[in-house]
Amino acid sequence: MRRCLIVMNTFKKDASELGREIGSFLEERGIGVRSFSYDGQSAFGREVNTSFLDVDFVITLGGDGTVLFASRGCGPLGLPVFAVNLGEFGFLAGVQKSEWKEKLELFIEEKLPCSERHLVTAEVFRGEKSVFMATGLNDATVSSTAASRLINLDVSYDGAFLGPFKANGLIVSTATGSTAYSAGAGGPIISPTLKALVLTPISSFSLSARPIVFSADGKLEIRVLESRTDVGLTVDGQIDFALLKDDRVELSIPPYAVKLAGYTLEKFYAALQSKLNWAGGPRA
Repeated sequence: MRRCLIVMNTFKKDASELGREIGSFLEERGIGVRSFSYDGQSAFGREVNTSFLDVDFVITLGGDGTVLFASRGCGPLGLPVFAVNLGEFGFLAGVQKSEWKEKLELFIEEKLPCSERHLVTAEVFRGEKSVFMATGLNDATVSSTAASRLINLDVSYDGAFLGPFKANGLIVSTATGSTAYSAGAGGPIISPTLKALVLTPISSFSLSARPIVFSADGKLEIRVLESRTDVGLTVDGQIDFALLKDDRVELSIPPYAVKLAGYTLEKFYAALQSKLNWAGGPRA
């Protein structure tokens, strides 16, 4: 490992100072360092343009949102992400600020375990033409752009029609994303190592609409029907694309995965208990 990109979230007050400290630490070990200040602009509908090429690994200094941003660039290139948690939850940023030096030393020596996380790709077809594609670590959501407005969608899996849905929207999440927006909408929590897609309705008009877990071998397709409000696609809560009537959104798991350094299943289940107050019983 000879080259590193440090992604610093500008909304985290400690990120810049810590970035300089980590940069010096790496340079003393002969590792070249390039830094990028991430201000979350992709949350406003466009992906930030920064190059993940010509580096061997990426360090993120921020919260889980910073990890989501970096993962979209690192996944296709096979770059590991060393994520230092400066945020609130830390479901993805598994290295705590107090332990970064110890963990980074192990990582450089290739003694720190990496957790592989699967992603979801959303591709929009308008007629027979592909007009948009994005890949996310957490989820892809087709929903109304106005609060509390119902939209109409047809859903199928590998050509098998699942039925029409009338809801505020549908979330298609990965196992990693099952603890995010999908969980808030009533979806199941999936062990992050599983390769699966979870379909979770948002405020469905029908009480019978329930989340479904699908095998990663197939493709989900969501077709936009006529609705009384605008419909949009959002990937990882950070990239937006406006959808039109009869647009088809194909959702699948790509052949590559994201490597999160220092994140273990033990840390995942500990985060469930400490962050989401998950427990096995009333006195757990």
